[in-house]
Amino acid sequence: MNSNPATKIQISRRDFMKSTTIGAVTAVPLTAGLVQARADNHAEHGAWNEILTGHKIERIEFRSVNDRYPRLVGRNSGKGVHGYGGDRPALIVHTDRGAMGWGYAPGANKDQAHNLSNQFQDKPLTNLLNTATGIRDSVHKQLDFALHDLAGNILGIPVYKMLGDKGPDKVPTYSGMVYFDDIEPLDKPPGIEQVLFNAGADRAFGYRQMKIKVGRGRQWMEHGAGLTRDIEVTRELAKTYPDVTFLADANDGFSLQDTFDYLDGIGDVELLFMEEPFRENIDGFTKLRKYLKDSGKKTYIADGEADPNQRELDDLIARGLLDVHLTDTWGLGFTNWRRLLPSLEKRGVLTSPHTWGTRLKTVYTAHLAWGLGNTLTVEGVTCFSKDIDYSLYNPDQEGNLVKNDAPGFGLKLK
Repeated sequence: MNSNPATKIQISRRDFMKSTTIGAVTAVPLTAGLVQARADNHAEHGAWNEILTGHKIERIEFRSVNDRYPRLVGRNSGKGVHGYGGDRPALIVHTDRGAMGWGYAPGANKDQAHNLSNQFQDKPLTNLLNTATGIRDSVHKQLDFALHDLAGNILGIPVYKMLGDKGPDKVPTYSGMVYFDDIEPLDKPPGIEQVLFNAGADRAFGYRQMKIKVGRGRQWMEHGAGLTRDIEVTRELAKTYPDVTFLADANDGFSLQDTFDYLDGIGDVELLFMEEPFRENIDGFTKLRKYLKDSGKKTYIADGEADPNQRELDDLIARGLLDVHLTDTWGLGFTNWRRLLPSLEKRGVLTSPHTWGTRLKTVYTAHLAWGLGNTLTVEGVTCFSKDIDYSLYNPDQEGNLVKNDAPGFGLKLK
């Protein structure tokens, strides 16, 4: 039997934590994870930083990179058609010794790149980043990915090694693209067969986990009919692809009762986690936890993607009501995730940072998982690009993202 917690065979969160050598540890405040982290290998980081000090920032450039989905991505419970993807903003950092690193930078533009160049020109790289802890507090988050990539390129190491290389060689990845394809377009809905067809394409790409969007009755269908369709889609997917593990995400589109009715309706279909069934609150999550326990379901409770209030999430964790922390890789920031993830591990909370929108965030999250561990699964955003070489990040035959030795984040610009 496969003991991986993210495969079709489910195990309890407690057993998973034991299997990954994470014992029960006295809880610490979530905010404690956002202080400067201390590295275990001080000497190694000292040597790395000495090398980086010899590089000075020469210029910072803006570039738009293409990132396209393989099909139209439709609606979820809260938003309309998501489209085909598109161009993503990126910043490229050059040093005076010819090194280069780049990264996704939402909101960046040419003017900002010019201003950042003026701000940091001729500054040693270590004024911006410490390999042991990430970017300095004075550095804009938009440079976070690019500076980590740059440091890895200079040192000739993958970013995950900079983080400690404490995670597994392989991490599961799931398709995050199973949307309301049965009702798109609304005036001529194709039905469940379209969802099954698209899921088949995701399976052919390599995924052995898929997240099902639910909550059709929030606005796109009559409430009862929408909930019934959510159940039917889930059951049909599980029947059609028995080797796939499914997750569900309501994007806060359910009520508490809807959540009970949905989980009852799917019967023996085991979900890896139930994501954002409704807006997180103590009373609702307490009742959901009791329902899961009483029903014998091993589904994890996952939350924190949409406009997360970290103090509220901290309260849920303290009460044992949150199993998987989902805050976005970019939204929280790569450096902040470096600081937060170890504290979540100590508290017995798994992670699966939200990556929707671009495959770039999938890559960055994979490095967090490989470098720091404690990651249940990585959200896959299938994209193809004329500008980026993603070949190192395709799922293997078992649906995992596998470590590679490419320096930095291992993403070459074409």
